[in-house]
Amino acid sequence: MAQQQLLLLPAPSRAFSKPLPSQSTTLASLSLRQHISVSAAARRGLLRCGMKRSGFVAELEIAKDKQPQSRRANGIFWILLLNFGIYVADHMFQIREIKALYLYHALPTWYQFVTSTFCHANWNHLSSNLFFVYIFGKLVEEEEGNFALWMSYILTGAGANLISWLVLPTSSVSLGASGAVFGLFTISVLVKMSWDWRKILEVLILGQFVVDKVMEAARATTITGQSFQVNNIAHVSGALIGAALVFLVSRIPFSSNDDSPKTTKESK
Repeated sequence: MAQQQLLLLPAPSRAFSKPLPSQSTTLASLSLRQHISVSAAARRGLLRCGMKRSGFVAELEIAKDKQPQSRRANGIFWILLLNFGIYVADHMFQIREIKALYLYHALPTWYQFVTSTFCHANWNHLSSNLFFVYIFGKLVEEEEGNFALWMSYILTGAGANLISWLVLPTSSVSLGASGAVFGLFTISVLVKMSWDWRKILEVLILGQFVVDKVMEAARATTITGQSFQVNNIAHVSGALIGAALVFLVSRIPFSSNDDSPKTTKESK
């Protein structure tokens, strides 16, 4: 009986079940991995830059909030506009009722002590006064506020007219903002005055020059008879009243709960 012989061959290995990767496939996978790693690094770098930028922006916003904001000057422009409007109505449109706003020393009305500070005799008188009103009034408003500007203008101008009415002859007629100009000049200097020697030297050097220019620019603030004269009494009176206002306000005690102008400015 014939014997059957079986030839047992080993089963094929699994290693040969998958094809071997080619060289091009290997290079493509390596480049893909490098691209992925570079993209991740770039994203991390952008994230860090974004965080730094956001922190820098936040610091800028905080610094901007901490910067002191100066008062916005609006009242001074209303004063200038009122002076100019009254001049146009008086000299261009020649509205006769404007003449009732002058201060007539013979028989004054109470409101004329205030209204005459907004009236002017001619264009040179108006332009010179408004120039100095703008310079010194803007300083006062930025330092003390809108209400302080109006009160300083009215009190110094009306006070100068009152003293002029007491001293000058009854035939005089007063008009112009020169008294208020000197009052605003004095207030603007004193509110910024300190015992620093540099500030004192600055006032001594510039103060005399400014006073001389204001004196030269003051024209026709008083009409005596038929002639125009410079009312030096109003100039000196306005300056003294301005100094008195600063002194009186500085003597007013402010409690811790009150918002004084200085406290409000420092807290910003």
